[in-house]
Amino acid sequence: MTETPVVLRPAILAQAAYQQGKPAGPNDVKLSSNELPFAPLPSVLAAVRAADALNRYPDATAARLRGALATRFDVAADQVLVGAGSVALLYAAALAAAGPGDEIVYAWNSFEAYPGMVTVTGATSVQVPLRPDATHDLDAMAEAITDRTRLVILCTPNNPTGPVIAHDDLVAFLDRVRDDLLVLVDEAYVEFVTDRGAADASKLLGTYRNMIMARTFSKAWGLAGLRVGYLIGDAQVIRGIRSATIPLSTTGQAEAAALAALEASDEAARRVTEVTVRRNELSRALRDQGWDIPDSQANFVWLATRERTAEADSILREHGIIARPYESVGIRVTIGDDASVVRILTATAAVIDRYPYLRRDQSGLPEYA
Repeated sequence: MTETPVVLRPAILAQAAYQQGKPAGPNDVKLSSNELPFAPLPSVLAAVRAADALNRYPDATAARLRGALATRFDVAADQVLVGAGSVALLYAAALAAAGPGDEIVYAWNSFEAYPGMVTVTGATSVQVPLRPDATHDLDAMAEAITDRTRLVILCTPNNPTGPVIAHDDLVAFLDRVRDDLLVLVDEAYVEFVTDRGAADASKLLGTYRNMIMARTFSKAWGLAGLRVGYLIGDAQVIRGIRSATIPLSTTGQAEAAALAALEASDEAARRVTEVTVRRNELSRALRDQGWDIPDSQANFVWLATRERTAEADSILREHGIIARPYESVGIRVTIGDDASVVRILTATAAVIDRYPYLRRDQSGLPEYA
């Protein structure tokens, strides 16, 4: 490790920085960042162009967007917090809840920003392995909670594996944990969920004051480049988390785009449906090849390539597929456009032909932890 010219926290220096999905070449298909494969809606582009007061600070509270979200979810405006993508708000929630000597519990493998987020707070990560079917082990997570636990994060659908937490299971978990423990339900991909039994934190906001939900406009709404997300929860909890956010982090252009996207909800929903249909078709085709594909309810699928992840990723790249490898665990592949499906299936067929023991009928259930 290169020495720094000043004293920095050892835990920060030891922590690997968040890595963005690899860029794609001119002949590649970029399926590494879970972006929506559509151009922005015309109404959204028009709203961004109209919000051209670049010499002025934005509204620090994003009041118009907070009001629209409050109406959408039937809550008060002071129960909504808007920030620069949901990840910025996850950091703020962690900073507000935990510090040195505390613990933050989350499933693993899950969103790769979680470990760094915990390190920044000075707290300790408590990682609970996923079950063999790539779902959260809520019983094990509940048992991992101690007097030092200040925050539990539940990612549903889980990134990078794709399965959801069942709604009844989420209720049972919330009933089981203590009332003063903050539970953050990270629902960045919730708009892609088609499972009617899946958890929906928005339906529980009035019941559990210790639960907050995080959502984003980056995925289903196609605004990844503008960075806008939101938290909703108890007003007093939201007020505390707001104190840990970076002021003025949501630009006027981002707020205008999000408002326009909400106005175009029907059109956005049609795009989401196209993605979910393609996701289900790709999952079936991969299973036909022999892959043991978890039931993804997000806009990506998961390949359990385990110790052959680097080699499998190399084969995908040879076929022009830029996916997201997780070292010695697996590869996440975003759902792209129709043309990408044939290239994906050609590449995955080559992987499983090269390493036939990865087939479902030869390896049994894969390990996701």
